[in-house]
Amino acid sequence: MVFEELAVRLNDKGYKNWLKAGHCLRILKEGLHVFTNTEMRAFHGDLLGQHAILRRPCQSSSCTAGSTRNKPSSVCAVCSEWRTVILRHHRQPNITVNWDNCRPSSWLHDHWEVAKAYMPRGQFRVAGADQCDASALLNLINHCDRFSSVDPKLVREVIRCRNELMHSCELRVEDEWMRHYQASLKMLLQRFNHVAEVASAAKRIQEMLVADWSVCVSRLDRVDAAHVDGLQTTDQWETGADLISQWEVELLQETLQELLHDTEAQHTEGLVRLKDFLQANRDLGEQFSAEIQALHSLGARGQGHQRTEEDEDQTI
Repeated sequence: MVFEELAVRLNDKGYKNWLKAGHCLRILKEGLHVFTNTEMRAFHGDLLGQHAILRRPCQSSSCTAGSTRNKPSSVCAVCSEWRTVILRHHRQPNITVNWDNCRPSSWLHDHWEVAKAYMPRGQFRVAGADQCDASALLNLINHCDRFSSVDPKLVREVIRCRNELMHSCELRVEDEWMRHYQASLKMLLQRFNHVAEVASAAKRIQEMLVADWSVCVSRLDRVDAAHVDGLQTTDQWETGADLISQWEVELLQETLQELLHDTEAQHTEGLVRLKDFLQANRDLGEQFSAEIQALHSLGARGQGHQRTEEDEDQTI
């Protein structure tokens, strides 16, 4: 298989930076899985030990956490106490809590249902740490006082970088941004150097960020880069291209979902540019054909809605 289009994209320094930075987030979340799961399991056990009422089962199978700021829509006395305790351990108690992430009736038995109260919206179907993205785990560390030993400023700076990356309309970042991103990741990961999985992730991230990934297209496609994740890409470009292409598709899928789930971003420049980018690259256009068609339909509905509003304005 020839990867000429991928090679051209990787010769764009800004796009290569964007891709590498995005993959570092995936490495980061893998490093945090075991740590956050272990900590939240212990946190859950502590809550049960400290509050007798929490050891009682939910009194109604129909308890729902709701979605209106800090007020669940319908909970029993036991789940109401869970809510109070969860808020008590929130490092930013005045922030909007995404209660609709949670199944209150499962708070007694499932520590991860408690963890999801400290995360961004959209976590309802997520069953464990291994299914979370970097944003969810970083927000958990930032918001839950179980992680009070970690400076929230360091966590929030990585979250800020992550959000800038995922909402980059250009799908590219400059070298200066990358240097700041690398420094922010390093400072945060140093706080977890006692955790084996995080220390391993930190090493992989460092290797990823210093890898060259300069690409040449000749009779045999190849990439000149450092040894990354056990891959000698200089002599094994076919293998390297497969792996890099996989990372690229995963990051583009995550970016697309991020924009689609952000109601403020729908029908805006980000989605339009992402659609145009996918269409402009034949290999990506083939892989994302269904998504491109969905974006076309979304755009058509948006234009129809806009025309209806304009007609109504003229009528008035």
